Amino acid sequence: MRLSAPRHALGLVLAATLAWAAGACDRRDESAVRVIVIGDTPTLADPTARPLGAGAAVLAENVAQGLVRFDARGQIEPGLAERWNVSDDGLSYIFRLTTAEWPSGRKITAEQVARMLRRAIAPSSANPLEDTLGAVDEIVAMTDRVLEIRLKAPRPNLLQLLAQPELALVREDQGGGPFRLATEAGADGELRLRRTIPAPDGDENRREEVLVAGATAKRAVERFAAGEADLVLGGTFADLPFARSVALKRRSLQFDPVAGLFGLAVARKTGPLEDPQLRQLLAEAIDRDALIAAFEVPGLAPRATVLQGGLEGLGDIPPPPWIAAPLGERRLALAAAADRLFGATERPVLRIDLPAEPGADVLLARLAADWAVLGVRVERWEKGTAADLRLIDEVAPSTSPAWFVRQFRCGEATLCDAETDALIDAARAAPVAAQRAALLAEAGRRIDQLHAFIAIAAPIRWSLVSPRIEGFAGNRFGRHTLTGLTDKLNRERAE
Repeated sequence: MRLSAPRHALGLVLAATLAWAAGACDRRDESAVRVIVIGDTPTLADPTARPLGAGAAVLAENVAQGLVRFDARGQIEPGLAERWNVSDDGLSYIFRLTTAEWPSGRKITAEQVARMLRRAIAPSSANPLEDTLGAVDEIVAMTDRVLEIRLKAPRPNLLQLLAQPELALVREDQGGGPFRLATEAGADGELRLRRTIPAPDGDENRREEVLVAGATAKRAVERFAAGEADLVLGGTFADLPFARSVALKRRSLQFDPVAGLFGLAVARKTGPLEDPQLRQLLAEAIDRDALIAAFEVPGLAPRATVLQGGLEGLGDIPPPPWIAAPLGERRLALAAAADRLFGATERPVLRIDLPAEPGADVLLARLAADWAVLGVRVERWEKGTAADLRLIDEVAPSTSPAWFVRQFRCGEATLCDAETDALIDAARAAPVAAQRAALLAEAGRRIDQLHAFIAIAAPIRWSLVSPRIEGFAGNRFGRHTLTGLTDKLNRERAE
């Protein structure tokens, strides 16, 4: 005899099943780490087509890694390459690829990787690292799983460049991991990233899930403070006041000890800044200590040179002699020099190209106060007018000093010097590391003498990190893997 369940009982079973499924889905979402990147909604973009925004960079380095990648501390770890060898002369890097597939199921081959890297560094590429990789001579596939990068001169920092998201490999809008981009989205249009971690000895595989979204800095901070996000990435000096405006748990606000350029570059060849004496007066009049104090970033040091200490082949960079004079004495001398320079003529108004963010308001106010000593007024540049100065706020992609000085070559910078370019070109061809470092140091000194760039400090990069996140660490590149964010072992290694 066949028994049938009453209709109301079936309804109860169905309701319970649906509730369990919804609960399971909720539990899955609760286990997923929620990440917000300040800026537009992240998209997986081809780095050779256009520069990557903050969200696109985070997605690229986690969904479309390169040959190598950064760990939480900014150290090199395997990516698509499981291992590599460097020749004794430093001119050959041979990579052996791991066995991997594109999300479509097609095998990732050395020839594909070589072809994509060649395209990334081609002169027609929009990749911002194209110029930085000028020492690359050839990229060739030796076998189906082995490729070689041959250099014209040794570059000990090559792996740092290869780990940057700009050299993550995107093929037909797909990447080679470590995460896969799921087809279904999370709540509020979040992108769902999944990663399966094989377990040893027949144990059950572990799965990591991360939900990634973009938001304005203000909204990202609000969501983090409300417990709706575990990690906020992509903060800069411009939006730091938003993070300072809310009550946060201890150690939530963390800064990356990045190297790079933060300062003002001459934006046009004509106008008041044609005069090198005015450029020098502006550089000397800035109270860098007061400006840094306004942002309250631990460990941030003032800087008045294009190069900073600790770069490859360089020791400490000597500051210009004028910076040793007490600011009060310096201001008296600067005011007198400005009187001699301008005489009875009207003092200029300088327009500065800055982002429309509260941190930039702080910078503008400090510059206005400091340059008032010279009788120079400042205002924010607006469309339809000519900017005199533009902000440079860029993190260096490697420890090489070459990146710093190459930003001011003729063709790249408005104000440049042919002799400095000659030093930079000679450094690129130099086979001896000490010779290369000396040439780059001299190029930096000439840029400082020209006052083509008014250096202030290193860039500011910040994140918001919840107590749930154990695998996060600040690093000098400001790059953050989304792997192992809740892995305590990663946190212990980072510390």
